[in-house]
Amino acid sequence: MRISIRTLLFCFTTTIVTLFNIGFALASKPLVSVDWLSKNLQTPELVIIDLRNSLDGGGYDTFLEGHIPGSIHSDYMKAGWRVARNDIPGLIPSEEQFQTLARSLGINQESHVIIVPAGVSSTDFGSSARAYWTFKSFGHEKVSILNGGWAKWNETYPSQIERGAPTAPKNGSFNASFINDDYIDTKAVEQVVMDKISNIILLDGRPEKQFWGEEKHPKVLAAGHIPGATLLTQSNAYDEINNKLKSTNALKEIYGYIQNKPVVSICNTGHWAAMNWFVLSELLGNENVTLYDGSMVEWTKDSNRPLIKEKSNFTKIKEFFRLG
Repeated sequence: MRISIRTLLFCFTTTIVTLFNIGFALASKPLVSVDWLSKNLQTPELVIIDLRNSLDGGGYDTFLEGHIPGSIHSDYMKAGWRVARNDIPGLIPSEEQFQTLARSLGINQESHVIIVPAGVSSTDFGSSARAYWTFKSFGHEKVSILNGGWAKWNETYPSQIERGAPTAPKNGSFNASFINDDYIDTKAVEQVVMDKISNIILLDGRPEKQFWGEEKHPKVLAAGHIPGATLLTQSNAYDEINNKLKSTNALKEIYGYIQNKPVVSICNTGHWAAMNWFVLSELLGNENVTLYDGSMVEWTKDSNRPLIKEKSNFTKIKEFFRLG
């Protein structure tokens, strides 16, 4: 039987288009748009996790009022995305704890997880960035954040909204395996500070007043910042008007001076730090960024660890000309 060239070309083209569509549907870019999600909403491998919680003024009740079709709710503040150990809040869960959480959400090894923030502030986006980092830390690569979150979806696709309680997902089979490439603990941070390793940037994502010790988180026992730390408040990465991350070009301008340097991302409890980690690691391609989940709460547990809160004369001069 002879097969015509036209038939062969048709089969080849169909195969390429099919593979392209599969690749598109299963793309695991760090950020996906609401348009992308709308086009791929029926993809079986998608697991859409709505993280609305008290930080964004939401929770399960607001989820019931309206959510993306097929999504499930998992409260970032209550469900176990972060845990407390030795009176230190905000730590990464154990392998067993995270595996239990992921499986309860129906996640398997092949699942493409879409994390949905409320879409109301940079702190809210930080919830998704921290959940994203947690997935990566336990070996799950197929994870994305919905840029603009629920608010953008609600604005763009008001006719594609579910209400009420969704069907509970079947337990997944995800196997958590901790990978410490993106993680750093207190002992390692102490070594950076004590050995004065100048090529490693300690990037503090807190507000300026907390950095300089004028204010502090309730769980932080002493005000100030770790010696050698550089301030880059995480909200600088966020477009507050449109409630999404700034463009890649804008982020390159903000983070360009450290885009290719080793970075340890710090805040109070590893929440705000997740924003800076996400931008540098996932969007700008810095492969040497770690997140310190204990951050200032754990650092200040030991009063022997050094802190700085006095501004140098050089800093005062810079502020004088900046504000003048």
